[in-house]
Amino acid sequence: MHFIIIGNGVAGVTAAIRIRERERKARITVISGESDYFFSRTALMYAYMDQLTLRDLEPYERTMYERQQIERINDWVVDLDATTRQLRLMSGQALGYDRLLLATGSSPRKPTWKGLDKVREGVVHFVSLQDLGRCEQLTLSTKEAVVAGGGLIGVELVECLRFHGKRVVFLVREPWYWPAALGGVEADMISNHIRQHDVDLRTDEEVAEILVDDNGRVNGVKTVAETEFPCQLLGVCIGVQPAIDWLRQVATPPQLGRGIQVSTSFATSLPDVWAAGDCSEFVAKGKPVVEQIWYSAKRQGELAAQAMLGDSIDYKPPIFFNSSKFFEIEYTTIGVVNQAPKEAFHFYSRIPSSEISIRIVEHQGAVIGFNLLGSRWNHNELERWVSDRRSLEFVIEHLDEAQFDVEFGRIELEAVRADYRKSPSTAAV
Repeated sequence: MHFIIIGNGVAGVTAAIRIRERERKARITVISGESDYFFSRTALMYAYMDQLTLRDLEPYERTMYERQQIERINDWVVDLDATTRQLRLMSGQALGYDRLLLATGSSPRKPTWKGLDKVREGVVHFVSLQDLGRCEQLTLSTKEAVVAGGGLIGVELVECLRFHGKRVVFLVREPWYWPAALGGVEADMISNHIRQHDVDLRTDEEVAEILVDDNGRVNGVKTVAETEFPCQLLGVCIGVQPAIDWLRQVATPPQLGRGIQVSTSFATSLPDVWAAGDCSEFVAKGKPVVEQIWYSAKRQGELAAQAMLGDSIDYKPPIFFNSSKFFEIEYTTIGVVNQAPKEAFHFYSRIPSSEISIRIVEHQGAVIGFNLLGSRWNHNELERWVSDRRSLEFVIEHLDEAQFDVEFGRIELEAVRADYRKSPSTAAV
């Protein structure tokens, strides 16, 4: 039995390891044109800031692949023929498979800005190892940078560029920073924190045109409001999309939507072909869903491996969880917050004289989401409260049980409880 996995990100490599745990004699091949070894994509910024080497980004010892007899091929797949169960690689090599997993992840969303076709150098993304290499190549010749896009990848690239001493303009087209995840008051706090690091953060500003010099190097951008910002590096961080364009050209493409459409067992429309991670699209509560987040990709890789081995899998999205940082401010989010029903109650509390805040969302008597800034929390406990449909009153009284006892310290929660005891008109923001 030959298992082939296209993509060596967290979904693909997790699947390979899980298959090997149960199939000691099967042949397992992982194909990736991006890198020889699985690396932690969420740690790219630390390599750019010289805090980690590229080798440090690899969670597993390189000898693990040999010990587990997981074959690695550094190449790109350019064709898939499900009728003959054959793959063709860019190098010309052909491979046959018995069972195939598509775990190709995400690719940066491409803009349609005027002048982009004239650019030869200076536009970067911040998703792949190749993106990291381009950023590093441009760093010495860059004095001013513009980063467009107001999400987590954007702020990570901004922090990296500030680390290297570059003047940075951060363009966010929305009224405030990251409205998909943050409420207005949280966004104000984060925006102020970003500006304290000498970042020129502009909201309601969107790139309209890229300006280039005679050699095709970026030398500025013009916004929709016709403001011009000089730069030698333009970071495009306007989101990601499933990396599936290559599948539109293959001999037997699977059914595609926004991503590779799969059943709840991660099976595609092709026989003995599954898909998992950022590139997969499934239906949940009657709506198509693409989960583009590390934690979900890892879980999907585990379950897709079980499905490929014959287990009955009925995937349902877990309670949403993510964590990150905005420069020094920790961020934890659980469940449903900004996408909560309109009638949901939002309890918000800001710890006085600090960059710490707590938002808890309650709907129909049960807590459904958290946004926590400036402190560290045990997401397992918070998820349990959402799963158990605990009331807001219960959560407020037990919040200290979800704090980590670590050297970073615990926050004083009495101010939070005092806010809760106020009327809803003052507690909800």
